[in-house]
Amino acid sequence: MIDKSSGVPAYRQVATAIRAKIDSGEYAPGTPIPSERVLVDQYGVSRPTIRDAIALLRQEGALIAEHGRGVFVRPRTTVVRLSRSRLSREARSANRGAFLGDATAGGFTPSTTMKVRFDPADERTAELLGIDAGEEVTVRDRVMRADGLAVMIAVSRLPRSVTRGTAIEVVDTGPGGAYARLEESGHRLDHFEEIVSARMPTPEEASILQPSSGVPVIRVTRVAYAADRAVEVNDMTMAGDRYELIYHIPAD
Repeated sequence: MIDKSSGVPAYRQVATAIRAKIDSGEYAPGTPIPSERVLVDQYGVSRPTIRDAIALLRQEGALIAEHGRGVFVRPRTTVVRLSRSRLSREARSANRGAFLGDATAGGFTPSTTMKVRFDPADERTAELLGIDAGEEVTVRDRVMRADGLAVMIAVSRLPRSVTRGTAIEVVDTGPGGAYARLEESGHRLDHFEEIVSARMPTPEEASILQPSSGVPVIRVTRVAYAADRAVEVNDMTMAGDRYELIYHIPAD
């Protein structure tokens, strides 16, 4: 029950009690917390107080809300993103490139939701791809999940002149993904460039990734080249509290 004489707001006392149960393992990672009605009875407070406590724990990153399902203890998933061989032809041909390779190494179950659309290239995209602004690009908009938890938003843009007539323009590109389809159509990839930065999430990104309060997102922009021509720009936005980026840099 709540100590009304303590001077500590009731919602903070409830949040502290729920946090203690998370830390002790009574509320295990990935499991739902009790319903508002149960918590009201348990702590002897109003529904608004319970909602404020849950909102605080969500801001801290201890809880996540899933639309239509309820509020859950955040799973303890950390994705280790290894640079070594993640984009190699061998890894891609074995269907273990990029995020799938991270899943194999990390032992988590990957899943992805995908939308494909066609947009005119903005100035930034046009500059990176070496095309004219307004030229049509194929956009592959994905949300990657590890054990059901959204950990990355990835938006790839490719010149429509490169993707037209290929499986890159449909949701399921087949084994090896979009890069395999690029190479089948004559665009043999020879190198990639990545730019890494960090910033605070937009409201839409925060809604999807639900990072802890005050935690920035990691932003990786990758440009794929075939014979020195840029054929893809991929903007990846990763939850900063659930990602580690490890780079293998040869000394010679």
